[in-house]
Amino acid sequence: MDSVMGLTTDKPVVIFSKSSCCMCHSITTLISSFGANPTVYELDELPSGEQLERALQASGRRPTVPTVFIGQELIGGSNEIMSLHVQGKLVPLLKKAKAIWL
Repeated sequence: MDSVMGLTTDKPVVIFSKSSCCMCHSITTLISSFGANPTVYELDELPSGEQLERALQASGRRPTVPTVFIGQELIGGSNEIMSLHVQGKLVPLLKKAKAIWL
């Protein structure tokens, strides 16, 4: 998990994704629609992607993508992000992480 955490340092929003995953694209689009500029790591396009995916699995993420970190904190996958959005808590979380300002 250290390899995953190292990639989230100093980045307000990080999404671990796969280029062929429609939910990954949807979650990235949702977060971007608020003005955030997430750092997206496409696990199927990275040389160390399989290693990172194993680390995400070890953290209990099933399925492993999308996995979203906001403010260096593991938030979860698409269900967690959509729940936060429906509850009106996603934008305040993005503001707190300084991913958006308005």
